[in-house]
Amino acid sequence: MDERRMLPILKIYPGQISSYVIVCGDPGRTHVIARHLEDAREVSYNREYRVVNGVYRGTPVTIASHGVGAAGACVCFEELIKAGARVLIRVGTAGSLSRSIVDGDLIVATGAVREDGVTDQLVPLSFPAIADAKVVDALYEAGVEHGARLAKGVVLTVGAFYPGILPLPNAEMSRAGAIGVEMEVSALLIVAALRGVRAGAILAVDGMAIEFEGDAYNPNRDVVAKAIELEAEIALDAVARLAREEG
Repeated sequence: MDERRMLPILKIYPGQISSYVIVCGDPGRTHVIARHLEDAREVSYNREYRVVNGVYRGTPVTIASHGVGAAGACVCFEELIKAGARVLIRVGTAGSLSRSIVDGDLIVATGAVREDGVTDQLVPLSFPAIADAKVVDALYEAGVEHGARLAKGVVLTVGAFYPGILPLPNAEMSRAGAIGVEMEVSALLIVAALRGVRAGAILAVDGMAIEFEGDAYNPNRDVVAKAIELEAEIALDAVARLAREEG
């Protein structure tokens, strides 16, 4: 291979990955998801970015980690698209912004509020972050088939995790109708829109976050782990469904 063509951050080559990519924050989670694949093999691992290729029900699939926060995630999404990604699905976690959505539930994002701190440098804030309708439908239908407790709606993407002097926008966005809060979905949707690819997200709820208290946050519980395992299976089934529809 020509070393000059290697993408500098992910350290992969154009054409080295599948057109269907599942992205997650934690590099360790790539292998949790990859357990469902045939012929899973690590392609690269640099910084927080781990890339694994495999096959799910006859469809080539890539799993890639993007780390925490929109800035680093945007780098990952951009290079995945340069390498050949055409459908990207984020599998992650979110805090609930609705009293009816509890730990272990799953959220399919239809769009995201752009408080990520990055995408306003890419496109004006008046441009919406909207998930691809076919990806949303595939995720939701696969979730229903799995018997998951599902909610579908707009999520809030924030740039800060722990609050400082200024309050986080969780409570006001909850009042406006956002149902979850996380740190990367709006970045994924904006980069996908700018580069002409499709994207969506499914998120496991790991706590109530309307009034977020960082010291009380604990995602390391069985109910969350089980939800992450379930959403990974749902995302893979959604990929297989999309691949069948596209022939």
